Amino acid sequence: MDKKKILKAMADETRMKIVRLLLRHNYCVRALAQELNLSEAAISQHLKVLREAGLLVGEKRGYFMHYTVERPVLHQLAQEIKALADMDEETCRPQKRDDCPAHEKHDCPKKGKCSDEVKAFCHGADHSKGE
Repeated sequence: MDKKKILKAMADETRMKIVRLLLRHNYCVRALAQELNLSEAAISQHLKVLREAGLLVGEKRGYFMHYTVERPVLHQLAQEIKALADMDEETCRPQKRDDCPAHEKHDCPKKGKCSDEVKAFCHGADHSKGE
């Protein structure tokens, strides 16, 4: 599973609409075009991106190709995103750096002179507002 490709494919609003529609029903290009009020050519291009990302599979029915969402791919992506969201935040252990050479929070030689961004990085988010 290429997460980057999947996320890029789903980042487009029209492709998200297509995925939502296909999660409810199988559609062919013509039906999707009518449903979304877009040209069949535009729908075909969006479907190509979604297929290449591994999100869709097509099944030939008569003259038409009907598309369905590869739900296991969505489930796997959802699990990985949930795992990211569930990660515990750790306190930053500063390393010797040019912009804040402290080894411990309390002995920073630039105490009170660091930007909020450096404070948050070196000292942790809880110390980023006024030391």
